[in-house]
Amino acid sequence: MTLKTTVYLDADAYQRLKILAKRQGRPPAVLVREAVSEYTQRHAGRRKLQSIGAGRSGRSDLSERAEELLLGMGRRRR
Repeated sequence: MTLKTTVYLDADAYQRLKILAKRQGRPPAVLVREAVSEYTQRHAGRRKLQSIGAGRSGRSDLSERAEELLLGMGRRRR
Protein backbone atom coordinates (compact mmCIF):
# COMPACT_ATOMS: atom_id res chain seq x y z
CA MET A 1 0.00 0.00 0.00
CA THR A 2 1.32 3.43 -0.88
CA LEU A 3 0.30 6.37 1.27
CA LYS A 4 0.49 10.04 0.39
CA THR A 5 2.26 12.79 2.32
CA THR A 6 3.61 16.27 1.68
CA VAL A 7 7.33 16.99 1.96
CA TYR A 8 8.67 20.54 2.04
CA LEU A 9 12.10 20.99 0.44
CA ASP A 10 14.21 24.09 0.16
CA ALA A 11 14.62 25.38 -3.40
CA ASP A 12 18.17 24.09 -3.78
CA ALA A 13 17.32 20.53 -2.67
CA TYR A 14 14.24 20.52 -4.91
CA GLN A 15 16.29 21.54 -7.96
CA ARG A 16 18.94 18.90 -7.24
CA LEU A 17 16.19 16.28 -6.88
CA LYS A 18 14.61 17.26 -10.21
CA ILE A 19 17.99 17.18 -12.00
CA LEU A 20 18.85 13.78 -10.56
CA ALA A 21 15.43 12.38 -11.42
CA LYS A 22 15.71 13.65 -14.99
CA ARG A 23 19.18 12.12 -15.40
CA GLN A 24 17.89 8.78 -14.19
CA GLY A 25 14.66 9.00 -16.16
CA ARG A 26 12.62 8.40 -13.03
CA PRO A 27 9.99 10.45 -11.20
CA PRO A 28 11.22 12.54 -8.25
CA ALA A 29 8.68 10.77 -6.00
CA VAL A 30 10.44 7.45 -6.58
CA LEU A 31 13.77 8.94 -5.51
CA VAL A 32 12.17 10.43 -2.39
CA ARG A 33 10.61 7.06 -1.47
CA GLU A 34 13.97 5.31 -1.93
CA ALA A 35 15.75 7.96 0.15
CA VAL A 36 13.21 7.69 2.99
CA SER A 37 13.41 3.89 2.91
CA GLU A 38 17.22 3.90 3.12
CA TYR A 39 17.24 6.54 5.86
CA THR A 40 14.68 4.78 8.04
CA GLN A 41 16.43 1.43 7.69
CA ARG A 42 19.80 2.93 8.61
CA HIS A 43 18.45 4.82 11.62
CA ALA A 44 15.89 2.33 12.90
CA GLY A 45 18.45 0.69 15.19
CA ARG A 46 18.52 -2.91 16.09
CA ARG A 47 15.65 -4.52 17.87
CA LYS A 48 16.48 -5.41 21.43
CA LEU A 49 15.88 -8.95 22.50
CA GLN A 50 13.05 -9.07 24.98
CA SER A 51 14.41 -12.08 26.83
CA ILE A 52 17.61 -10.36 27.99
CA GLY A 53 17.27 -9.40 31.62
CA ALA A 54 13.79 -10.89 31.82
CA GLY A 55 14.51 -13.21 34.73
CA ARG A 56 16.30 -13.08 38.03
CA SER A 57 18.44 -15.90 39.31
CA GLY A 58 18.53 -14.65 42.87
CA ARG A 59 22.30 -15.17 42.83
CA SER A 60 24.76 -12.34 43.28
CA ASP A 61 27.72 -14.43 42.06
CA LEU A 62 26.28 -15.57 38.73
CA SER A 63 28.73 -13.71 36.49
CA GLU A 64 31.74 -14.87 38.48
CA ARG A 65 30.60 -18.53 38.48
CA ALA A 66 29.12 -18.71 34.96
CA GLU A 67 31.60 -21.30 33.64
CA GLU A 68 31.19 -23.49 36.71
CA LEU A 69 27.40 -23.26 36.63
CA LEU A 70 27.21 -24.03 32.91
CA LEU A 71 29.60 -27.00 33.10
CA GLY A 72 27.91 -30.06 31.67
CA MET A 73 25.07 -28.14 30.10
CA GLY A 74 23.88 -29.79 26.91
CA ARG A 75 25.01 -33.26 27.97
CA ARG A 76 22.58 -36.07 28.51
CA ARG A 77 21.75 -36.93 32.06
CA ARG A 78 22.04 -40.53 33.17
